Amino acid sequence: MPRFLSTFVRVVEAINYRLGRVMMYFIFVMIGILLWSSISKTFFLPSLWTLELAQFSMVAYFLLGGPYALQMGANVRMDLLYGGWSVRKKAWVDAFTVFFLIFYLGVLLYGGIESLAYALEYNERSPTAWRPYMWPIKSLMCLGVFLMLLQALAELIKDIARLRNVEL
Repeated sequence: MPRFLSTFVRVVEAINYRLGRVMMYFIFVMIGILLWSSISKTFFLPSLWTLELAQFSMVAYFLLGGPYALQMGANVRMDLLYGGWSVRKKAWVDAFTVFFLIFYLGVLLYGGIESLAYALEYNERSPTAWRPYMWPIKSLMCLGVFLMLLQALAELIKDIARLRNVEL
């Protein structure tokens, strides 16, 4: 494999690994937000921001942790047939099916960038009582989809390397 491809895989996986390890602990942020929501509803006046901030936190957790999950092989597969295949056959199937993921992520990223541009241009705010600006979460969404796209490309390169009996 050309050196720039192995460097690309190494850099993408290093970024997604480190970010994924940080995002693993983001679940505690969501727990804290929802705990405060329960406490404030029970003992004080309900907070207007807690549910929406918990939703934004979940989006960040899911989309920024997704590339790490793909890298670790934690994505959902139909193991009925796949589990019994050889490493080479798995690489063939993965190298073919990853193109569907890349296409999907490309369309998703295109739409996300359009939505982010709209949010920035018109200072879009959420229609709730809290009314936060939407550009921060839309930026994180675009970043997460972009990192997932890079990880999918890295997985394709690794599958091609496996097919050529080269270990990256």
